[in-house]
Amino acid sequence: MKVGAVSEASHSAVTPYKAQKTFSNFLKDAINQVNDAQIQSDNLTKKMALGENVELHDVMIASQKASITLQATMEVRNKVVEAYQEIMRMQV
Repeated sequence: MKVGAVSEASHSAVTPYKAQKTFSNFLKDAINQVNDAQIQSDNLTKKMALGENVELHDVMIASQKASITLQATMEVRNKVVEAYQEIMRMQV
């Protein structure tokens, strides 16, 4: 094994800070996508209620998409909380 290979591997290693930052950014992006789906659904629903030219099926699709993304997000949150609680119960 070359000495240079060891130093290259250590430079490409992911630090806990980088991993935390990456995970944090991933979560923020996912939550923003859920929020965007909710906002789009609300906007289309308002347009439909005001009698603007929007198709009913577009409103229903946006509504279901927002609902499903929110439900999936809540399930992921529940699993993360369960995992955290399980880790906290572990004896070290």
